[in-house]
Amino acid sequence: MFRQNNRPARDKTLETIATRLAILPFPEIDPVIFTIGPLAIHWYGLAYVAGILLGWLYARRIIQNASLWRNDTPAFNLTQLDDFLLWAAAGIVLGGRIGYILFYDLGSVLQNPIRAIEIWNGGMSFHGGLLGTTLAIIVFARRNDIAVWSLFDVVATVVPIGLFFGRIANFINGELWGRLSSMPWAMVFPTGGPFARHPSQLYEAALEGVLLLLVLGYFVYRRKALKIPGLICGIFVCGYAASRIFVEFFREPDAQIGYLAGGWLTMGMVLSLPMALAGIWAIARARRAAAATA
Repeated sequence: MFRQNNRPARDKTLETIATRLAILPFPEIDPVIFTIGPLAIHWYGLAYVAGILLGWLYARRIIQNASLWRNDTPAFNLTQLDDFLLWAAAGIVLGGRIGYILFYDLGSVLQNPIRAIEIWNGGMSFHGGLLGTTLAIIVFARRNDIAVWSLFDVVATVVPIGLFFGRIANFINGELWGRLSSMPWAMVFPTGGPFARHPSQLYEAALEGVLLLLVLGYFVYRRKALKIPGLICGIFVCGYAASRIFVEFFREPDAQIGYLAGGWLTMGMVLSLPMALAGIWAIARARRAAAATA
């Protein structure tokens, strides 16, 4: 009887040991790819370059496929897209850094303003990059007489490529790790203490990057959604917001902010909720506009 009563406890102990043994080791990849004298090339920087360049190449293919567009006529040409590349890069980098300061690190920057340019202290904010790119799209479209919603759609279609590479770079850097976990795929990150955590960067790479890219590609190529300006943009915004809110339940909040309420609400959730509402509005607006011109 004694052995029978202690079997659940023993089984639980064995299960815990087995789970711990199954935890994946963190692949410690040097964040610096190589150095040339004082110049160091980081995976994080390469991720930005790869995301922008591959997104640009994908966008060129979309513009060259006239059948995807209303009246078989692209809303803008390749030269205009090439000119926009620099605007997009500026919007991403400046918006991303300024957004991080405003949303996550304002107190520290006010105490030490030089911290604003110390990109190794903190990093970039997607929501800030989104706002910066949005402003760049609006200004560029108006200056070049381009349909702003169509430019939004093309940019939205290719953004998941950059998100994928960015999250992979976060993983390589061992940053933005997840909450404590006993899952078999949990990892002990070098900067995350001695406990196993969710590799939330990989969750985001899969959802915000791969899945969202495939969903948008389906709507672009199968549903011809570019013929309804603004629809792809709305789908992207909703898809990103939903993915980010979901992953926030597994991601450790920034240490300087922590949970905003209830031990679960994070800044990422708060910033993503308005995005979801804006995406729903954009989809509804696009459909109303399409119905009005039908």
